[in-house]
Order: sequence, then C-alpha cells, then structure tokens
Amino acid sequence: MVEAQDIVRLALAEDIGTGDVTSQACVPADRRASGVFLARAPLILSGVAVLPMIYEARGGVEELTLVHKDGDRLEEGMRIATVTGSARTLLECERVALNFLQRLSGVATLAHQYAAVVEGTKCKVLDTRKTTPGLRHLEKAAAAAGGITNHRMGLFDAILIKNNHIAAAGGVTQAIENARASGLPIEIEVRALDELNDAIASGATHLLLDNLSPQQAEEWIRIVDGRATVELSGGIDLDSVRSYAETGADFVSAGAITHSAKAVDISFRLELL
Repeated sequence: MVEAQDIVRLALAEDIGTGDVTSQACVPADRRASGVFLARAPLILSGVAVLPMIYEARGGVEELTLVHKDGDRLEEGMRIATVTGSARTLLECERVALNFLQRLSGVATLAHQYAAVVEGTKCKVLDTRKTTPGLRHLEKAAAAAGGITNHRMGLFDAILIKNNHIAAAGGVTQAIENARASGLPIEIEVRALDELNDAIASGATHLLLDNLSPQQAEEWIRIVDGRATVELSGGIDLDSVRSYAETGADFVSAGAITHSAKAVDISFRLELL
C-alpha cells in the first residue's frame, strides 16, 4: 500500500514538523509507556492497518497488538489496539493515529448503515469518487469494510460516460461507439427518456439513472426491462435509500458515504511503565 504509506508520512510531517516540542520539554527521552486505543461509541472499525505504518515511520515501537480487524463491530469500551514503546513516540503519533482511525471508522460505520437499510432487496450500495483528496484507497477500503461495494477507483479503471461526455462526444450513441474500442467496462448516465432509449438501442449494458424520484426510477426500470443493469444516483441518503433500492435497481450509489461521514469517537489512553 504505497499510497497509504505516502499519506501517513505526509500526515506525520504536517503534525510533528520539526519536532513535538511539548513532549520533548515535558517527557524524559528514556521514559517508556503503553497505550490503548478504545472505542468510545458503537462503530464499525477501519484503518487499523495504518497503525504499524505510523509507528514505523517514527522509528518503531516495542510491541503493537491489533486486537480487532477492519470490518469488526465494536461496542463502547472495547479495545482496538495496544502499543508499547517510547513515551515520546506514542505521544507524537497519538493525534495522527486517531485522525485515521476516527475518519476511516466513520466511513465504515456509515457504509454499514446504508448496507443494513437495503438488506432484503437485490440492490447493492456503491461508493463514489467523492473522497478526501489523497485518502481514496483508504476510504474505499473503509466503505468495503462497512459492507458496501466499491465503484471504480478512479478515471482509469472503468468508463463512466456522463452528461458532459455525451455533449462533448456529440450524443449518446456516438459516445458509446467511441468508447467501445477501449475494451473497458462502460457505464453511461442518462437523464432523459430519449437518452435512455438511445443508450439501450446502442447496446449499453450498464445505465446510470441520475436525479430521479423513486417513482420515476421505477417507471424507467420497467422500460429497461432487464436489458441492462441499472444504477441510481443523485442525493440518495439514509432516509431515501430503501425507497430507491425497492424500485428494482441493481445498484444505488451514495457519495455521502465518503464525503459526509462523521468521525467516530475513539480515544487513546497512555500509562507509564
């Protein structure tokens, strides 16, 4: 995970800079300590793989034990990980470690809520590219840990023809024809019934229906009649996702899972040895 290691180094450099002046001033260099990461509220865990990267980047610790793994459901008071080493190292890494754990577990926890709401339907929930810059791999891993399905990672691994691509290509049919030569999976966004009909007539196998009400989506899915898989998007949240899932859609995508997840409450407690 080169990307994760890079972002960890950047996060540490941002926070520590030329040195943790408080720990250097207050804590003897030879002082040893142990610390424990604790869930302060129910959550779905994600981000524990980042902890070894953080400590290794600061010279390592004597012992790091990951008590739970990504995707585990934790209740308040449960241990996430324990660490033993230089007190200064534990203190200078505390905030960065918590930032990653709280953010990524927040994404996983919200993703789990979405997955739970659509349970019992055939519909799967997808994440999107609406991620924190630099954290996409970690946030998408967190979303998957919460029980939803990852959409494309970026602009490079699948084709998603959106309205601006259609305009630039000269129409739905031309955009699809131009894209076939890539050999990549092709999905096309349609926003009007004439675009829907053109897409199906052009052999589209994956449709993205954007900004429809659940009632409109159900009508359009009846028109598709199984000739393509259907994804619904556009402002879908926890309150509405069940209604969209019950339209017969194969997928619903929700940017809120990554762009609006609330950090969960995790603490770090340090004790001297």
